[in-house]
Amino acid sequence: MRPLLSLVVAAGVAATVPAAMVIAQTQPAGLRDAATFNTIADPQFRSVALFNEMGKVLTHPRCMNCHPKGDAPLQGAFQPHNPPVVRGKDGHGAPGLQCQTCHGPANVRFAGSPGSMPGHPLWALAPKEMAWEGKSLGEICAQLKDRRRNGGKSLAELHHHHAEDTLVGWGWNPGDGRSPAPGTQAQFGALTAAWIATGAACLTG
Repeated sequence: MRPLLSLVVAAGVAATVPAAMVIAQTQPAGLRDAATFNTIADPQFRSVALFNEMGKVLTHPRCMNCHPKGDAPLQGAFQPHNPPVVRGKDGHGAPGLQCQTCHGPANVRFAGSPGSMPGHPLWALAPKEMAWEGKSLGEICAQLKDRRRNGGKSLAELHHHHAEDTLVGWGWNPGDGRSPAPGTQAQFGALTAAWIATGAACLTG
């Protein structure tokens, strides 16, 4: 694809515009189904549009908070974790204050007040090479396809991760006091499958 060109997908038609405009125009609430993009005839343009829709999930706090660029997780709307904690050597925190000190195998609602403590059996930060906080969608896309920076996953394994992984799925069941990621995990998985099927193209510019 030519630099700085992509699609306008809000109206379901193909056109060439600066990439930044595409991102700004396609961020309504919710997540559109993969079939919505079938009217885009060019597979590469359709692929870019599908990933742009996936970006609503990838850049949401439920995902981004666990893919930070630093050595500490984020919480809420990209806020520093409270109490202060660090990544540790394996993403599970420092000795004596590991993630599982507070985060159990399931969400726990606070007694007598709104909110909850998030939890999952595999609770941890994503590896540092998988950090994408502060990156553009094009950069995140390239990173997701790079096995050196995506946990060694093939595209098929990446689809399974998006569609079936239960820790990813926590993003749609984050407990009281948190907004879930847009749409559903099934929609996100279907968007990923369609993106791969159309060539796993990345936004440029």
